[in-house]
Amino acid sequence: MAASETWRLRLGQTLQYRQWDGECILYNDLSGDTHLLGDGAIELLLALRRGPATRTALATVLQAEFDLEPAELDLETDTLLRDLQHLNLIDTLAC
Repeated sequence: MAASETWRLRLGQTLQYRQWDGECILYNDLSGDTHLLGDGAIELLLALRRGPATRTALATVLQAEFDLEPAELDLETDTLLRDLQHLNLIDTLAC
């Protein structure tokens, strides 16, 4: 994934969720699906709730919360972004 790639919440997504002990239940109000997510995923979604962000900015959010090594941080960021996109919770912005 490109560091400058910009991500956003899918339009209309309101992020209805409940969080406890490292897990989060999130209701996707666009699809009607319910998802079990980890703390990293919800941190990225909450960051995107504030507005679109680059992959680099989102990695910074994860680093601040979880103190990951650089290689772990890159892998975790890319994995979470792909997973959240696959769940139809986020999209990339067109250039």
